[in-house]
Amino acid sequence: MRPRAVLAAGLALLLLLGGCGEGTATNPRAAGPRPVASAPLPDEPAPSAKPRPTRSTPPRRLVRPLPAKLPAGLRRTTGVRAVALTFDDGPDPAWTPKVLDRLRAARVTATFCVVGTQARRHPELVRRIVREGHQLCNHSWNHDLHLGRRPVAEIRRDLVRTNAAIRAAVPGAKVPFYRQPGGRWTREVVTVASQLDMRSLHWNVDPQDWGKPTAATIVKRVRAAARPGSVVLLHDGGGDRAATLAACPRLITDLKRRYGVARLR
Repeated sequence: MRPRAVLAAGLALLLLLGGCGEGTATNPRAAGPRPVASAPLPDEPAPSAKPRPTRSTPPRRLVRPLPAKLPAGLRRTTGVRAVALTFDDGPDPAWTPKVLDRLRAARVTATFCVVGTQARRHPELVRRIVREGHQLCNHSWNHDLHLGRRPVAEIRRDLVRTNAAIRAAVPGAKVPFYRQPGGRWTREVVTVASQLDMRSLHWNVDPQDWGKPTAATIVKRVRAAARPGSVVLLHDGGGDRAATLAACPRLITDLKRRYGVARLR
């Protein structure tokens, strides 16, 4: 082979091998489309990190969708002029005693919608609630937002278990009401509660104190929404309730003056 032909063949071979490497193409079309960054990728979790359970995560089977509207059979007013105060998600050792102190100072009673796991941990607070003349309400075993969508047998076990925890603290305690966490009612959970001699207790005044607005905002929202016979939703558990506690004196004074405050019947 002639030297010039050998040189040309060698150059062709070098160009062919060079084209297999990354970033060597000079023609943009030959390189293919460039990736477009639409959003940052999430960080990889640490190998030892465990996901935190949340109250909104459905760990078990759901068998029905939420209805488009609230089912029939919910108690949403007191039936009289006086309004009712209700406190959810306790009993909590930090906040429930202080809420009880405020109610005692104001000489009013309320309904406490207790979570079964909390009742089991703090039976002395359940006893105090009853001893001071307040009503009890079943609020599910572990604040399961999706309970109404689960199999009926599972709903029943949850409510029975919660009542058992309440009555372990106060034997023979009356539990006349059930309240579904998050207000996510279904016809099935209302039916099961009725079969267990509990009326389904909803509300018509929600200042959203769970979102931790200021005490002044809580008072303002209740004042604007309250009407004769209102059922007011508040919280004594589930987080920092300092604002709710601070709002109680002004809120109760205003409601007593305008409508009166009475326990549910």
